[in-house]
Amino acid sequence: MSIKESITSIDFFSSLNEEQIEQLSSISTLQSYSKEYIMHYERKESESLLFLIHGLAKSYKIDKHDNEIFLYYIYKDSLLSEISDINSNTLLSFSNIEIVEDSKILSINYKKFNEYFLKKNLLCLEFASEVIKRSEQLQNLVNREFIFDSVAKVAMMIFSDLGMFNKLKRHDIALILHIQPATLSRVLNRLKRNKIIDIMQGKVTIIDPLALEKIYLDSRN
Repeated sequence: MSIKESITSIDFFSSLNEEQIEQLSSISTLQSYSKEYIMHYERKESESLLFLIHGLAKSYKIDKHDNEIFLYYIYKDSLLSEISDINSNTLLSFSNIEIVEDSKILSINYKKFNEYFLKKNLLCLEFASEVIKRSEQLQNLVNREFIFDSVAKVAMMIFSDLGMFNKLKRHDIALILHIQPATLSRVLNRLKRNKIIDIMQGKVTIIDPLALEKIYLDSRN
């Protein structure tokens, strides 16, 4: 896939015309990265705006005891960089970003991007939408870490990201949710007994999505 093809494959750039896409291509590069590569570290400045074209990445922070605190996954065709200030020519990362699967990333010179597009009121709405999206992810994080009990945590992950839930090992899910593996098993068995989910050959399917969603929505109140 060429740089131009990568750009046109991302919804973020769908409002651009052919000339603008050509201009964006001229300030962009396309690179491949292997699993476990750290794209950037928390509180580090970057001069590149990054989009994940193919693969999977995760956002995480490290606490004072050197424990990893998982924040969220970043999927293909998504903005990888964290937007802190559109008036600056650099981006300041809120968290660490690690490549989880071999990935292809579009890198755009942010200073020129700012000059050619944002200062001309192009793609500003798309930027605002990304800021709102990250805000919602952080709200979910607060709920997960400080408000939800173990049942609500599991219910939210199954409802919002069933594909990833079935892809990960149960031990890794327990680490992400900060619960014990035995607790995860009990919650899954409870949801199955209540006919909210089913489990076949280790894979979860949702039987009653409304009941599943209600579990964690009610926990916010």
